Amino acid sequence: MKIIDEGEGELVGWRNPDENREWILKNKSRSLTDKRMGLKTAVSRYVQNGSVLAMGGFGHIRVSFAAIYEMIRQKVRDLTLIGKTTVHDGDVLIGGGCVKKVEVAYAFGHELRGLSPCGRRAVESGQISVVAEISNSGHQDRFLGGMLGVPFIPTRAMLGTDTFKKSSAKIIADPWTGKPICLVPSCNPDIVFIHVNRCDIYGNCQIDGILVEDFELARAARRLIITTERIIDNEIIRQRPWETTIPGFIVDGVVELRYGAHPVHVPNEYYFDEEIIGDWLIASKTEEGTEAWLEKYVFQPTDFNEYLELVGGEEKMRYLADIEHYRAELKAPWLDEKRK
Repeated sequence: MKIIDEGEGELVGWRNPDENREWILKNKSRSLTDKRMGLKTAVSRYVQNGSVLAMGGFGHIRVSFAAIYEMIRQKVRDLTLIGKTTVHDGDVLIGGGCVKKVEVAYAFGHELRGLSPCGRRAVESGQISVVAEISNSGHQDRFLGGMLGVPFIPTRAMLGTDTFKKSSAKIIADPWTGKPICLVPSCNPDIVFIHVNRCDIYGNCQIDGILVEDFELARAARRLIITTERIIDNEIIRQRPWETTIPGFIVDGVVELRYGAHPVHVPNEYYFDEEIIGDWLIASKTEEGTEAWLEKYVFQPTDFNEYLELVGGEEKMRYLADIEHYRAELKAPWLDEKRK
């Protein structure tokens, strides 16, 4: 195999496929076992300092924020964060001191809400390192390779770009045509959290809305923790098997947490809480503001239920679930800042 070019990025999350397969066979059971547990237990049992972490969902949609707050609360350190987007989730994890390295496609921005003061400050000060970059499709290919148990995925993505130069991919001569083809290294993250609309006690999950990369990511993960809006009976799961996008036999833990993705959006459940996201964007402009925000919303509440009461409880969540009310009375501090 003739290597034409190599990216300069650090290779993170790659595992020998045969060794990873042996680990999966040794550590994963296919039996129907009740996998319910508390969030504190899930984080303390499966998240280790120095782990490679990927969060399910996409951007500000269906991200397990309950798990993010708990990792900060338990003072997890030196994580390598990998995934398509590092927006509000990555920004808060960085502010909480959990992250050491990052490989992302889109980083340090909150999409239409603006840039991430906390993440940018952490990179510029050397608190964290961006060890590699890759495209959105490149990340999905990394997880696809991890799911399939192969060392890499061939693609034409990133050819002729600076993104390739900052990645850990390689370019070879295609053995059939002789033309350049990019090989994206597979990835099997140590720990993945995915928030879903519903699942049963065994971890068979149903997700409303677009999956983005969760299909591949769930199957590439070494350890997979599901946080769910609700647990439903297995008989209901069996009645519509085509809706099961994540099978229970790859799941390590199930945590039932209503509103567990707040303050971000979960399709068919609730919308963005722009007040809380906006509070973060304003507070995180300084280290002092970041610490004060974390103290108020993460450390002061002893668990996620106390956090929900702090941000407005059931009344707030009913407002976020009512689209007409939400659109008519949207309160968005980040928008007020941009208007200034």
